[in-house]
Amino acid sequence: MATEPAAVAAFAAVDLGASSGRVIRGEVRRADGDDGPVVTLAEVARFPNGAVPDADGTLRWDLTALLDAILDGLRAAGEAGPLTAIGVDTWAVDYGLLDADGALLAEPVAYRDGRTEAAVPRVHARVPAAELYRVTGMQHLPFNTVFQLEAERSGPLWGRAQTLLLMPDLVAHRLTGARVAELTNASTTALLDVGTGEWSDELLERLGIPRSLLPDVVPPGTVIGTLTPEVAGRTGLGEVPVVAVGSHDTASAVVGVPARRPDFAYVSCGTWSLVGVELDEPIRTEASRAKNFTNELGVDGTVRYLRNVMGLWLLQESQRVWQERGETHDLATLLAEAARVPAWRTVVDVDHADFLPPGDMPARLAAHARASGQPVPGTPAEVTRCILDSLAVAYRRAVRDAVELSGREVGVVHVVGGGARNALLMQQTADATGLPVVAGPEESTALGNVLVQARALGVLDGGLAELREVAARGVRLRTYEPATDEAALQGWREAEQRVLRSLPTHA
Repeated sequence: MATEPAAVAAFAAVDLGASSGRVIRGEVRRADGDDGPVVTLAEVARFPNGAVPDADGTLRWDLTALLDAILDGLRAAGEAGPLTAIGVDTWAVDYGLLDADGALLAEPVAYRDGRTEAAVPRVHARVPAAELYRVTGMQHLPFNTVFQLEAERSGPLWGRAQTLLLMPDLVAHRLTGARVAELTNASTTALLDVGTGEWSDELLERLGIPRSLLPDVVPPGTVIGTLTPEVAGRTGLGEVPVVAVGSHDTASAVVGVPARRPDFAYVSCGTWSLVGVELDEPIRTEASRAKNFTNELGVDGTVRYLRNVMGLWLLQESQRVWQERGETHDLATLLAEAARVPAWRTVVDVDHADFLPPGDMPARLAAHARASGQPVPGTPAEVTRCILDSLAVAYRRAVRDAVELSGREVGVVHVVGGGARNALLMQQTADATGLPVVAGPEESTALGNVLVQARALGVLDGGLAELREVAARGVRLRTYEPATDEAALQGWREAEQRVLRSLPTHA
């Protein structure tokens, strides 16, 4: 019986999402023959995450509990053997404020909190939306860091804050003491000049944000320090280096896309869905802004030209509501029952602001169906079908818009992340876009995290194409071919038109 080749090096990927966090041990191995290195991943720790209201009703992340869980996870990662390095990725836009001694002033506010509602018009009064886009290339989202800081300026912590660290940089600071802003995540703040990759001094001045509050920007692949003695002792790891990977989880996920051809679009499919293409330069035209596309900076000088789509958050919240009502609906059963519901029965604009905050998602979907004169989804299966059909329509629009705005030809859609397991959604995405869908890997974020670490430490070399070649080895991928019959094509066209007709009313 063949034995598995020995590991050349091992890395820990700390991957924090809005509903859970994980620590994953990634081992780079030399494959037999001339196939080149492969990466194997093993989840060594998983822990819950979620924003909870404080005494004043502000939604906050429990960073203290997350850090405890991360340290326990790193200890578990090291128990399987020495680690070469550690990398951290999280969601974007949220941050923590440190005082002069480096202490966290308060648990970070979550982006779904409503504090930015009044802040958006105040920012745009000083920097009009079109001008903000020309500098930063950022899609308008009401929770972008620029709006959060405008809300923060009138709060009690502003006068005491000395340093702002985005979430992955905040975790890395707790591990190493380093204070940096990793590029891919910094680019999501709408405070970075996307052309230069540096903070925009002009924007900061006009918005009343001290430049001293923001640490220097470092590119992905930078070794920012080693574990502090305290962390090294608690985890038993010693002085392991920490690498600033593509610390925005989507940046790492896109590195992990197993593309073997350049003409691909991607969907990073999880709580959020990020749908777009990879470019060499940002697109900051008025047409791009009107379509609400964002230019997030990626690894190796790339631009993730994409649109944020609300994602599986709608289904996750629906499941939470049903569970609170004492109804148990496991995902496999829901999907099997949803597959029996007629397609395109009810479709909605999943990106409507009504669906952003936590709450009774089935009731909100019903309200939107009623307002648009469509059948109201009543059963969990009908709600699930509504969500998945609506997501597929959103992906269809986003891929087409990315192609038209960028001029980049697309011949295949790669779907990575947890949503790649959802066979019904994958087939719908293929049918809706009219393109083959390659689903997997589910752990693309951790994979991309590990690949960047391995290259930073000299274990791997080459550019993104070479890293993606490694990513493609040893992973299970499934291809979904699009339907070609006229009835299906017409069904998707009509479903999209229903959503488009709803936009003037609900946008």
